[in-house]
Amino acid sequence: MMLDSPDRGASRRASDNDGDWARRGTAGESAPFVVSHFPGVSQLGRALMEEALVDVDPHGVGWFRFYYRGEQWEWSPEVHRMHGYVKGGVAVTTELVISHMHPEDRPRATAMIDDIRRTHRSCIARYRIVDIEGAVHDVVVVGGKLCEDGGQIVGTHGFYIDVTLSEQDRNDLLTTALATLSESRAVIEQAKGMLMMIYRMDADRAFEILRWRSRQTNVKLRLIADQVCEELRAVEPAACIADAADRILMTAHLRVKPR
Repeated sequence: MMLDSPDRGASRRASDNDGDWARRGTAGESAPFVVSHFPGVSQLGRALMEEALVDVDPHGVGWFRFYYRGEQWEWSPEVHRMHGYVKGGVAVTTELVISHMHPEDRPRATAMIDDIRRTHRSCIARYRIVDIEGAVHDVVVVGGKLCEDGGQIVGTHGFYIDVTLSEQDRNDLLTTALATLSESRAVIEQAKGMLMMIYRMDADRAFEILRWRSRQTNVKLRLIADQVCEELRAVEPAACIADAADRILMTAHLRVKPR
């Protein structure tokens, strides 16, 4: 049995240098504006980030993309709502993004965007935005390099996290996301290793196949990987391992149990 190829041309990759999270000062202080390098985001890491953030407050986290050519922005519905808009209700431009910055943060926000355009480096920033109703939101913006498959940097993408919450709620949100990332990475790496051995392929190709099955079946990547690992471990050594792997990979989504 031959496996159909996932759409390789549609995938984008991100990577960068190590760094630290921006941190807030004492209670009651305005959020300091901080920009720094953050940990490298691989193709696997980006997929895990997206899955982890699905599990946290859906109204407090959203994604964005900023393409350098033509200054094109894309916001998820959640980021539109943070700014007070309904998805599709406004054309997102650099001028609009800056206009929503709190007046005290706007000069530094403009400098940040200019720096990203010039250096193409990743960033983490914490600042305030003002929505169309005048409400102030404290947000953390995490951005990484957005690249074509050939490696050319075409923009920045990442997440807005609305941290206008109690400090405990914010810590719980981040702890949940980080724990999910750690657990997911381990099982996905194990499934990748099994597919690499069986099909004699490299790590990137093994990951693409797992992600393809996740997208085709609308089942989370870590659940597909966990099911594949569980069933491959149970295959008898005398069985035709490649045939068994094909069957398991193509039907694992049918046996994923609700969790």
